[in-house]
Amino acid sequence: MKVDLSQGVVVLDVYTKALSKRNIMFTQLLNTVHHNVVKNAPKALMYPTHLLPFFVQEKCLTEFLHRVFNDAIEEGDVDFLQGKWLKVSINDLQLVWFISFDKTQFVIKAKVDQEDVSFSGAVNDLILVAGRKEDPDTLFFQRRLSIEGDTELGLEIKNLLDNIEFEHLPPFVEQWIDRFSDFVKRGLTLEHRVLNDQPII
Repeated sequence: MKVDLSQGVVVLDVYTKALSKRNIMFTQLLNTVHHNVVKNAPKALMYPTHLLPFFVQEKCLTEFLHRVFNDAIEEGDVDFLQGKWLKVSINDLQLVWFISFDKTQFVIKAKVDQEDVSFSGAVNDLILVAGRKEDPDTLFFQRRLSIEGDTELGLEIKNLLDNIEFEHLPPFVEQWIDRFSDFVKRGLTLEHRVLNDQPII
């Protein structure tokens, strides 16, 4: 008896194409959600960060800076900030800190009479720099990061950014920074595709 398999093959082909199309649509949906989370996270975080008391911000930031720049402190590479004030602005979170260095430790204030140099950028770009997913010079060239004021101090700040190390942080924190910066990098890549009407697959 001759068995005609052509109809079954056609049905299987239709089913396979439908399944593939559904998978593509689901992937596109996930990517769109990912893109929107990365894009809108700064707006969502702006209010809660402003509720955080400054002394808490100061303590957390001081601890982070001392751990990240531990070797630089020991080698005297942060001494250029003694008697100087660096204004750090995270524009989309509307956060501002003034940072200096006194002998062996960072000093952080909410206000000073006048800064010597200012550094500013968006939170996602700072995360990319911290996670080594973007070169700071590239972001400066694209005007996504900005340094203004004393030129010599500005170069010293750029050198510090180029030599960020996480070996003194707890391993889970280093892993979290790496994975989170990957997440942000992917979301910003998807954002670029959306803005240029490229398919998100």
